[in-house]
Amino acid sequence: MKLKKGDLVKVITGKDKNKEGKILLVNKKNNTAVVEGVNMMTKHTKPSAANQNGGIIHKEAPIDLSNLMYVDKNGKPTRIGFTKQGDKKVRVAKSTGEVID
Repeated sequence: MKLKKGDLVKVITGKDKNKEGKILLVNKKNNTAVVEGVNMMTKHTKPSAANQNGGIIHKEAPIDLSNLMYVDKNGKPTRIGFTKQGDKKVRVAKSTGEVID
């Protein structure tokens, strides 16, 4: 998995193109991620014990990983590759060659 929870990403296509945000959740099975402030949806909820009033809730919907690009320390979007460092497999920014984690 090239993108992980907590990564800063930029949307490269779709209705939220050029928006940036942190990944809140990654779903490996569906190849999607939830990014804060991106792909917002409205949900109408009934009153319940957790939400006394009910009403309209705005929340993030999943977006496909292919529509996201990692943003490096310089603030530029970059692709991610993998290399071996000792006996560990680490992620590397393709544009700068820096180790991400």
